[in-house]
Amino acid sequence: MLLVVGLERLGILDRLNGQIANLVARNGTELFPKRLPDWGGWLAAAGFSLALAAAMLGTSGHLRRVVLWISTVVLVAAWAPVLSLAAHAPEIAAPVIATIWSGMCAMVYAANHRMACDVPHPLHSDAAR
Repeated sequence: MLLVVGLERLGILDRLNGQIANLVARNGTELFPKRLPDWGGWLAAAGFSLALAAAMLGTSGHLRRVVLWISTVVLVAAWAPVLSLAAHAPEIAAPVIATIWSGMCAMVYAANHRMACDVPHPLHSDAAR
């Protein structure tokens, strides 16, 4: 979230939101008369980034974590055309960046630490049978 706040202060999120709006607008000329509340985007960014990190750190297996991460990023990025169809400005740069960065940090952490969900349980191992 600190990364996204810093990018907001630098004005980078506004440029990214403009590029996303041009990408989903028909012929680049569509105007978006409605806007979501500013707190909505920040709430989504915080919710998705924290929930993704918790889900990834609680999931066993590197491949499962990657699938969870990619699925969440695609889900958040899919908001852009939906908001565009509803005539809302697709201001999703903050949630997308927060989700990507949160997933990357969780992947690095899980790769460098022994996670409780990755440790085989003695009652469920093949040696116990």
